[in-house]
This record gives sequence, structure tokens and C-alpha cells, in this order.
Amino acid sequence: MKYKNLLVWMAAVGIFLAAGTFFYYFGRPTPLEMREEIYPCVVYYRRVHTQPRLMIAHIVTVDLSCENITTVITPPEKGDKENPLRARTTSQFASEFGTQVAINGDGFTPWWSNTPWDYYPRPGEAVSPNGFAASGRKEYGSRDADEITLFINERGEASFGTPVGKIYNAISGTNWLVHERQVIEDLNDTRKAPRTAVGLDGPGTRLILIVVDGRQPFYSEGATIAETAELMLTYGGDNAILLDGGGSSTLVIDWPGEGQKVMNSPIDRYLPGRERAVGNHLGILAKP
Repeated sequence: MKYKNLLVWMAAVGIFLAAGTFFYYFGRPTPLEMREEIYPCVVYYRRVHTQPRLMIAHIVTVDLSCENITTVITPPEKGDKENPLRARTTSQFASEFGTQVAINGDGFTPWWSNTPWDYYPRPGEAVSPNGFAASGRKEYGSRDADEITLFINERGEASFGTPVGKIYNAISGTNWLVHERQVIEDLNDTRKAPRTAVGLDGPGTRLILIVVDGRQPFYSEGATIAETAELMLTYGGDNAILLDGGGSSTLVIDWPGEGQKVMNSPIDRYLPGRERAVGNHLGILAKP
């Protein structure tokens, strides 16, 4: 009888553990490595790192020189210079503007997250980017001599800091990660968090987008800023900047024949899989 009770107890524990594992990972992308060219000149990678801790990185490389590739930055609202953006999740941005790839962009204000019901912004509420931006020649935000901006013109020519020709699309970040193939020194922030970064290869023709999941024990704990810089260098970013991170970090891809998917596991207000409404975004239009 004792042996039978032990078997029943072990079976119950097994079912409990299996159910717990299922619900913990439910809704999160499977933590398996993959590589796929989803559109001509657009390649998606998922990489699972175990050192220095468990960390899932999502990488998209885009050949800007291809004729089927164009970029989109969230446009400003007319007539509102103080808060020129209306907050959207990255999925909402991708759906509204028909992008095949989209990531969150610059930091923004106002923002707070005090409780699950006391937070700002909700989708549609007014915000302002922390740095300079442009969308199809429509400029918004403030230009600061110290900020780092990615410029992409109508011909797909990209550069950091100084635009090639007239300003067309632009989005800013918080700081350099990599400059001229050198990881920036004194990136001393030791916090492990979700991260979003954008980089360019040496010639400036290959765009590298990285989103790292974080704040999710046993799935992905996140990266420090210095580790994000090392990741960018590893995946081909000779120059790169950090975009908004934390609960904002999101990557959305419209898969051919399958539709739109959130490729990472965003975590807004401590809820895995919940997207945050953010200010602006960087999108890729890729014709098949």
C-alpha cells in the first residue's frame, strides 16, 4: 500500500511539474536556436546564450542596398509639437504601417508604471521622444549635439551622427555601444534587463537589429549594456547604439504565409508576453 501511495504521489508531482512548466513557457517563443531568411535580404536569428547567464537574443539583419527594402519611422501627429507621438505597441505600429519587421525605438516621456492600473501611456496617449527623429522628412523631437542618431535616407544610405544628404528617416538612442568596431569603454551599468539595439556594418549597408529578452528567470535573464555591446559586435555591428529597453523591448515580424508574430517575450509591468505602448519605432518594409 505504501509503495502504491508513493507511485501516486510521484505521478502527481510529475503532473504538477509538467503543468507548471507548460504554463510558465506558454505564450513565450520556444527557446530553440534558429536562422531563416524570411524575405530577400532579411534574415532572422534566434540565439540562446548560457554564459554568463541564460539569455535569449533575437537578431535581424537587413541589407539596405537591396531594392526591395525601405525603412519606416513612426510619423508625428499634426499640430502637436510638445507631444508629437501617439503611443502604440510595436505590433500596432507594424499593423498600421504594414511593416514586415518592427522594433521599439527611442525612449519617451511622460512615462510611469506605479501599479498594474496606474501607468502611462496607454495606446493613443500623447508622448514625446527623448531624442531627435524624422519620418519621411517630417522632423520631430529636439536635436542635441550629444545625442546619437541613426539616419537613413531615401536611397537606403545609413549613417550614425551625420546624415548622408537630406534628412529623411531618423531615430535616436541613449548612447553608443560600439564605435568603429570598438566596444565603448565604461559601460558600467550592471543591471540585467531586456535590451534593444541597432547597428550598422562597416560600409553602412547592413542594418543589425537586436532584441534581448530579460527579467524572466529560467527563460532569459537579460543583458547588461556592456554585454549588449559585445553581442552587437559579435553579430556584425561595427557601429551601434542602444535604444529604449526594459518593458519596451519588442521585435515583431510578419512571416510569409503565417502573419504577424511577436518574436521575443516582452515583459511590461512584470507580465511576460505583454507589450508596452511606446513612442516611436523602426520598421522594415520588405517586398517579397
